[in-house]
Amino acid sequence: MSPTGSPTGSTFSLPGLSLVVGGARSGKSRVAEGLVSLSGRPRTYIATAQAFDDEMVTRISQHRTGRGTDWHTIEAPMHLAPALAAVPAGGVVLLDCATLWLSNHLLAESDLVQETAALLAALAACPAPVVVVSNEVGAGIVPENRLARLFRDEQGRLNQRLAAQAGLVLGVMAGLPFALKGDLPQGLA
Repeated sequence: MSPTGSPTGSTFSLPGLSLVVGGARSGKSRVAEGLVSLSGRPRTYIATAQAFDDEMVTRISQHRTGRGTDWHTIEAPMHLAPALAAVPAGGVVLLDCATLWLSNHLLAESDLVQETAALLAALAACPAPVVVVSNEVGAGIVPENRLARLFRDEQGRLNQRLAAQAGLVLGVMAGLPFALKGDLPQGLA
């Protein structure tokens, strides 16, 4: 393995934006990390999670340990434009995840139209390729309360906008990636 975590001599050219979507515990973060590693570039991880309880502290710690030490991590639960602008052009970004970013803005009662437009503009302006992880939440039942329905609807809209802008969109189910837009890179499992 090279210092960037990709197999020696093996690199994959990422488009400016890639999207990896799947359900909870589908393996989407692992697939996205593999995709980023295939690029062979220095890696930046932009984390949107906030640790409000012990369980989230443990989850965040497990993610960090699983990634290893050769990632530069930026904590940006809401304001992604400065974090994306700070990434060097020769690097690659893993933004994990758009779902928590959206949740953070919903709970803060942000203007979602404005925040989504700013996110999409920041992704387009980022000097390095970006891989975004997001949850697919539209396959379940209609939620019983207003906030849950709003979240489901806004997550669906966000995923559609991200997918429209992305050059590569991968779905993940049961840990297995499949191409929704673009071609599945060789060596990604």
